[in-house]
Amino acid sequence: MDRRFNTTGVCVPSIHYVVNIENKLSEIKTLVNRGDYFVINRPRQYGKTTTMFMLEPKLKDEYLVMSISFEGIGDEIFSNELKFSQGFLRILSRSIKSENKSISDFIIKMSKEVDSFETLSYALSDIIDESNKPVILLIDEVDKNSNNQLFLSFLGVLRSKFLLRQQGKESSFKSVILAGVYDIKNLKLKIRADEEIRYNSPWNIAVNFDVDMSFTKDEIATMLEEYSKDKKIEMNIKEMASKIHYYSGGYPFLVSRLCQIIDEKLMVANEMFWDEKLLLKAMKILISESNTLFDDLIKNIENNKELKDYIFDLIVNGNEKTFNIHSSNIDLGIMFGYFKNINGKVNISNAIFEQVLYNYFTAMVENKTDMSSYNFKENFIVKDGLDFQKILLRFQQFIKEQYSTIDSKFIEREGRLLFLAFIKPIINGVGFDFKEVQISEEKRLDIIITYLSNKYLVELKIWRGEEYHQKGIKQLYDYMDIQGLDEGYLVIYNFNKSKEYKQQEVVHDNKKIFVIWV
Repeated sequence: MDRRFNTTGVCVPSIHYVVNIENKLSEIKTLVNRGDYFVINRPRQYGKTTTMFMLEPKLKDEYLVMSISFEGIGDEIFSNELKFSQGFLRILSRSIKSENKSISDFIIKMSKEVDSFETLSYALSDIIDESNKPVILLIDEVDKNSNNQLFLSFLGVLRSKFLLRQQGKESSFKSVILAGVYDIKNLKLKIRADEEIRYNSPWNIAVNFDVDMSFTKDEIATMLEEYSKDKKIEMNIKEMASKIHYYSGGYPFLVSRLCQIIDEKLMVANEMFWDEKLLLKAMKILISESNTLFDDLIKNIENNKELKDYIFDLIVNGNEKTFNIHSSNIDLGIMFGYFKNINGKVNISNAIFEQVLYNYFTAMVENKTDMSSYNFKENFIVKDGLDFQKILLRFQQFIKEQYSTIDSKFIEREGRLLFLAFIKPIINGVGFDFKEVQISEEKRLDIIITYLSNKYLVELKIWRGEEYHQKGIKQLYDYMDIQGLDEGYLVIYNFNKSKEYKQQEVVHDNKKIFVIWV
């Protein structure tokens, strides 16, 4: 069977191209060998289920592994202690039936004798004593039904058994691994708002799970190497892995989806080469599609106004945020996989999420204003790309004619989004705009617009005086050097009452910057 890239369900190495995560599995196995209890709480589609699947064979020689999932078991099992106790044991029995039928049958026998958490606790000890190996319990999708107080009481049973095992008074699982989006503290928060019990988790026996489950550049390269050998595809593996990591931040779903799009949608007959151009095309397709990860992203910020406003201020206004995990917004953003800590500052975790968020916020502006008479695409197309000076002058005219001084607060708050909304129909279908926030005293926002084989670097900033302006010009020249560009563009939002709608061309070291004031 030909292998393929996979973005749904479990990744199986025999049928899918997968990243080599042996180092991660080794780190997790060390925790198991120590007898630790822990939670793999990571965002949606972050490889939790695949990791559990690949971990299980690593443990089976030394341990009896009971691996189950709470996905799809329904709410009925959580209705009372009797149903949960009996149902839980039946699920355990099924999980090991093919590996150890005698223990499986013993569990079924015990399930008929339990009617409460107390009797379940005794039964678990008997089952563990019956095994000739230490027993490991893995529960995937643990937060599917975990807004139920009954489940938290069950965690209390496991906690009690863990403590008694440490004292040599009772048999219990060697290690327990729970996997889900929410950690146990968050499960508690979903149920009650009472301050006194909010952080009194029944799972305070768990050690921190610090294994980095994002993919590194080297790990991505292992998957590309397998693929290139199988399909006889030429590519600079190290460079492609680095670029994929740059855009995806190593987020497992995004890594696999970019590769999947290139392989299944962009490769044409007799074309056996991957390069950055293909990757950028895949980026455009990915950012434009609807998938469960992006749907969750939008749903989560729409359902949390504070988080939405926080993200808007971070990426649209360019306001620097100090990283503090005790902030509820930051904690939530980390849990969902939207934020990362870079040198003590909050950043969006990857360029793709940032682009999706910009598109989301830009759509809100598009619904508020009609630009169609100003940004008709054909007016700005030239033979080898875009007449970008003409685009900026037309945008300047749009602002001058459509927004008076009474709109200055709106422009200051959403002016960047107005520009992005203005540019979108011009490049739609051929190029895309990619944001790189550069935090400085001027709250700059750099945008790299790709169209055909061309790149256009645009900086948007607020006028804060000549001194800051000259610093901004120098920074833009430096950034043009990094990007290998000889031309750059600067849009200055000036909110002074005496402002002029003017233009300027600045030349330095054979590089040109075209500047407009709006």
